[in-house]
Amino acid sequence: MYIPHTDIDRKEMLEAVGIQKMDDLFQQVPEKHRFPKLNLPPALTEMEAQAELLSYSEANETTRDMACFLGAGAYNHYIPAAVDFILRRGEFYTAYTPYQPEVSQGTLQAIFDYQSLVAALTEMDVSNASHYDGATAAAEAVTLAIAQFRGKRNKVILSPALNPQYRQVIQTYNQGTGIEVVDLARQADLGAGPEALIPLIDQQTALVLVQYPDFFGRIYDLKPLVEAAHSRGALLGVAVNPIALGLLTPPGRFGADIVVGEGQPLGIPLSAGGPYLGLFATRKELVRKMAGRLIGETVDNRGQRAYVLTLTAREQHIRREKATSNICTNQALMALASTVYMALLGKHGFQEVAEACYHKAHYAAESISTLDGYRLWSKDPFFNEFVVECPVSVGELNHHLLENSIIGGYDLGKDYPGMGNCMLIAVTEMNSKEDIDLLVDILAEVEND
Repeated sequence: MYIPHTDIDRKEMLEAVGIQKMDDLFQQVPEKHRFPKLNLPPALTEMEAQAELLSYSEANETTRDMACFLGAGAYNHYIPAAVDFILRRGEFYTAYTPYQPEVSQGTLQAIFDYQSLVAALTEMDVSNASHYDGATAAAEAVTLAIAQFRGKRNKVILSPALNPQYRQVIQTYNQGTGIEVVDLARQADLGAGPEALIPLIDQQTALVLVQYPDFFGRIYDLKPLVEAAHSRGALLGVAVNPIALGLLTPPGRFGADIVVGEGQPLGIPLSAGGPYLGLFATRKELVRKMAGRLIGETVDNRGQRAYVLTLTAREQHIRREKATSNICTNQALMALASTVYMALLGKHGFQEVAEACYHKAHYAAESISTLDGYRLWSKDPFFNEFVVECPVSVGELNHHLLENSIIGGYDLGKDYPGMGNCMLIAVTEMNSKEDIDLLVDILAEVEND
């Protein structure tokens, strides 16, 4: 409820700052600029304002109203009701920086549980308390690798099949730093697998960063690349789709050094692009170079289990210019959402969601590949996304799909000039067989027009 200040409140505040009336607060502003006339509509009552805002919101169509086949890093997954219920509890809204562990045990435990679940999912030794999003986490992986080699290695190799947004953020992070970021997305053979990166690795390489499954949805065995990177002394980073790890071999098992990813699929709604969640996990040997917050479990002076901020001496708020990174915060509320989601699903539920995405995507791909004028771009195994070469521009196709209450796939020509008329289609457990069949029927209509 809005409670305005009383006349007595205002008088006391004015006296506290040593002035007599409200106008005295604006003496430093030239008089002609103090109260300009604003071109505003007439005032509305609360009831009228609410009705108008509701009419605006109803004009927006969302994934609740339309079948969605758009992915490319953010996905329409089902979110159990318990996630939002727990997330909205008041005690979780204010614990932004739990520096005082004695009054933040609940928040610290929730973050510790998040870290434990991410470490288990990726089979890495340790996870931090999260970053802003997947792109930030990927950029921080580069920072960690450069710090690990103390500047003796200044080359970073990015897979062309790494999310274009991740590659852009990494480039922005490292402008003017002297770090060589090798990004050959516009020149490389995009049909090639990760083995094409091996000849680029040399004694100056600090990190090779790939995506798993890659941005085009393809699944590759990354162990040969890991072995090649390690044989030359470099680190191997993997950007993951966390849902895919319900089926695929976890990166920790095949030797990855750093694992990052977008945590949005873990119980976080699309929300027009954010806030999201950056996953970050690594081997224990690299933990002191890891940016962000780390929560540890210990025992207090009464012998009871307790949670504290661990290794905080490496963070910016203490070490400042000596810190590995200036990232020392985390997405606590989003991390809590993903923690509740992962705990609710459990190992078997997680696998079921991954299997549903996999099988529905393959049903869609097989159906679309039978249409005249449409062809699957790659024959490699894929998870829940695949690329289709279309007979018309993706923009034209998506416009037609939208008219039929379908959100189409991603136009790859925006990021890869050699992939004009290529659409990246994502399928999740939220897409029914009827949705997929409707998509196929509408695509067939476009070819027949």
